[in-house]
Amino acid sequence: MSSDKNAPAGAYRAPPPHALADCPLHAAFRAVGGKWKLTILYWMAREPNHFSGLQRRVAPISHKVLTQQLRELEDDGLVERLVSGPVPAPVYYRLSAYGETVLPLVEQARQWGQRHLARTRGTSTTTTSSLACSA
Repeated sequence: MSSDKNAPAGAYRAPPPHALADCPLHAAFRAVGGKWKLTILYWMAREPNHFSGLQRRVAPISHKVLTQQLRELEDDGLVERLVSGPVPAPVYYRLSAYGETVLPLVEQARQWGQRHLARTRGTSTTTTSSLACSA
């Protein structure tokens, strides 16, 4: 790229469209993929949570990363941020109606993970209630 501030119009090409822009799997992974999002959604399925409550449940997530993940989930319409009064008001996070549509995926991932742990560790699995992680 040239440092010439008076470059002619059209001197720089626009980036090509993303190759997977129309792929449903890509869209799903962008919305709920990553290290923390499914775990955050799992805990939010149980009840609305304060930020600090989520941080305790999803530990060892950092403050910065939890903030980023919650903002992305909120931007995708999966999570609602509820301010319950004037500043400094407690802020609650809960699943939106649209966010509840992802719960079957969360439960399937939990069940698969349980079977995977049993397979890789050589232990038997005991199925607990829906959306329940055993410690």
